[in-house]
Amino acid sequence: MFKWILRAALVVLLVGNSAFLVVQIGERRGWFVLGVVDRETQRFRQVLEVVRQVYVDPAAATPEKLTDSALTEMVHALDPHSEYLNRRDYVKVKSDLKSEFGGIGVQIELRDDKVVVIAPIAGTPGDRAGILRGDRILRVDGQELAAPVLRSAVDRLRGAPGTKVRLALERPTLAKPVELELVRELIKVETIRAATMVAPDIGYIQLTQFTERTAGEFHTALARLEAAGLSALVIDLRNNPGGLLGAAVDVLSPFFREGELAVYTQGRDTSSRRELKAAGGGRERHFPIAVLVNSGSASAAEIVTGALHDTHRAVVIGERTFGKGSVQTLLPLAGGEALRLTTAKYYTPGGQVIHGRGIAPDVELPISAEDDRKLGIQRLRADLTDPAAFKERFDFEPIPDRQLEAAIDVLHGVLAFAPPAPRALEQLASQPQP
Repeated sequence: MFKWILRAALVVLLVGNSAFLVVQIGERRGWFVLGVVDRETQRFRQVLEVVRQVYVDPAAATPEKLTDSALTEMVHALDPHSEYLNRRDYVKVKSDLKSEFGGIGVQIELRDDKVVVIAPIAGTPGDRAGILRGDRILRVDGQELAAPVLRSAVDRLRGAPGTKVRLALERPTLAKPVELELVRELIKVETIRAATMVAPDIGYIQLTQFTERTAGEFHTALARLEAAGLSALVIDLRNNPGGLLGAAVDVLSPFFREGELAVYTQGRDTSSRRELKAAGGGRERHFPIAVLVNSGSASAAEIVTGALHDTHRAVVIGERTFGKGSVQTLLPLAGGEALRLTTAKYYTPGGQVIHGRGIAPDVELPISAEDDRKLGIQRLRADLTDPAAFKERFDFEPIPDRQLEAAIDVLHGVLAFAPPAPRALEQLASQPQP
């Protein structure tokens, strides 16, 4: 009996090995018809194995590095907004959406392939340490920034609150680099940077992005301005890159009726249409609104603009918006990674597609890139009210905000033209766009 079992086991083993060899040879010689995904996966595995075995630098050709690079480039090739997120990047994205992170509190940009400080955020470690506009970041913790330098700077400046970071800064007015040691703090980015009365009857709210906290901050700011006697409102969305779709709809709710369409998305088939409707603000608000936009207003900022414009609740002033009207969905993967993938496009309540087109203003008033940069710093450092102190810190005198002034003039005109204010805005917003 034992010998019979042994013979049977040997036969099964031989048959199994033979079948495996046949499959291997058949796949190589094209005997079997594979599915498209299986065939392309096999092609990728073949290239991966050849590179791993033959490439001159084995440390740069590990399967992990090669796969990571391949996934990054593959997803990015779809469109500029889709991306593969490794574990570190996914954690960073989730932190950004919560509007808080550990860092030193400076805004930076890439200028001539160099990382340059736009301005420090008031009250942060960077501000207290005396970091100035125009300072160039040379080294972080004794190491020069590696490519891509802007992402490298962001990643290395951020860290756990309470940890130290050393900076070497090049300052145009000094011959030697400035060496600073700072302690990171929890930086809470206020998505409502300004909420004030810019005229006795006109309120002003600036939104810098749309995150989990934006709607609550906006509702609080709006209530405070209404208590101060608001009769009209300026919503400033200039250089607002967008953010969460739900936050944009929640910002619209105080001005919309409950259940009223704010925006809808449409994916690859008609059944994927998704309508997002306002929750309503609890009471009707009929005061006129002006929305300030420019080429840096994108995504969720364009949704708010388009919804207010299409429903004749606001007049739009400034420049044509960026035209980033696609929906990116965060899709978690195994191992703490994720995909940020374009899954649909935004449409305004009137059925206008935003993506690639943007929203044209009712009142077109462009400004130069240099003036836009200066105004951005002024809005960021509204705490410096003394012109002399401002010039000493940032090396230019405050300039007038012509777009904001135009918004105030338009709203005063609407208030004088009303009642009813909604009809006045409807007539103004329905004029042919440039």
